[in-house]
Amino acid sequence: MIVEKRFADLTTTELYGLLRLRVDVFVVEQTCPYPELDGRDAEPGTLHVWVPGADGEVLSCIRVLENGEDRAVGRVATAASARGRGLSAQLVRRGLELCAGRTVDIGAQAYLEGWYARFGFQRSGEDYLEDGIPHLPMRMVAPTT
Repeated sequence: MIVEKRFADLTTTELYGLLRLRVDVFVVEQTCPYPELDGRDAEPGTLHVWVPGADGEVLSCIRVLENGEDRAVGRVATAASARGRGLSAQLVRRGLELCAGRTVDIGAQAYLEGWYARFGFQRSGEDYLEDGIPHLPMRMVAPTT
């Protein structure tokens, strides 16, 4: 099951679960102290998408952002205990469905370039460091009609 909600529709328990997972993965596991709460979660156009576990915990999540006419998929995270099940891939595919007809950008950790390429993303610029972790911009260009 995949759950999709706007910020205003999240329960406090759901919001806590999403933020807890992202902090566990991006701050604690990757030993990268940075401001995980960037203000984009609460934007009216942001959609939070996740897979809940049997007891309601968040196993894997993404967020889909509006960037003008384009979209962005980000904050792709999966709990260590839930990895290897294809949950992130399932969520990225759903995120792309939600962005249908739009150009989609991601800021990928460099080691995941090949993983994102399998969904159709292509490198769109030079590597960069974000909070000490190598990243690269990737983009899937919307089809022209």
